[in-house]
Amino acid sequence: MFSPSINQLIERLTCLPGVGRKSAQRMAMHLLEHDREGGLALSEALQQAMTVVKNCSRCRNLTENELCHICADGRRDDTLCIVESPSDVLAIENSGSFRGYYFVLMGHLSPLDGIGPQELGIEQLVKRVEDGFSEVILATNPTVEGEATANYIMDKLKPLSVHVSRIAHGVPMGGELEFIDGGTLAHAFNSRQRL
Repeated sequence: MFSPSINQLIERLTCLPGVGRKSAQRMAMHLLEHDREGGLALSEALQQAMTVVKNCSRCRNLTENELCHICADGRRDDTLCIVESPSDVLAIENSGSFRGYYFVLMGHLSPLDGIGPQELGIEQLVKRVEDGFSEVILATNPTVEGEATANYIMDKLKPLSVHVSRIAHGVPMGGELEFIDGGTLAHAFNSRQRL
């Protein structure tokens, strides 16, 4: 129905999360019909980012430099937060609730997908913790894989003299109990704190 170039553009846009063929087709048509200049700017930005963005040598976050801006900031406190993705770093930073450093796993343990400790940089993480932190906060996602990853990391950090904690999971602020799933409620009750 479309020329090979348009079909290729549509197919390439489907690599984005949540973008199916119909959404990709709408995006391609919009760029071609109404915003060719924006499409060219997008292609230049993609080319630039794909060429120069790499992982921070210390925390594995995305950066254009050897160290990301967080690792380069000497004013942060001596806590280390372990997350699954750079998006998690962004979410925590936007909350303004954490002023320490990060270690980005770039995923979670998933043997079926061939993702083991090596791919997550667990050895590098242990060496980083040995450099000296007062606390390590495990902030992996509350999924089966995220919990397995957190438990694996806890076992690896046990021999080190560092306090390890896990972020709380449970009922979200503004949430109503009648709409919360049973697993979340059970976790919230099991993790309750004395006031």
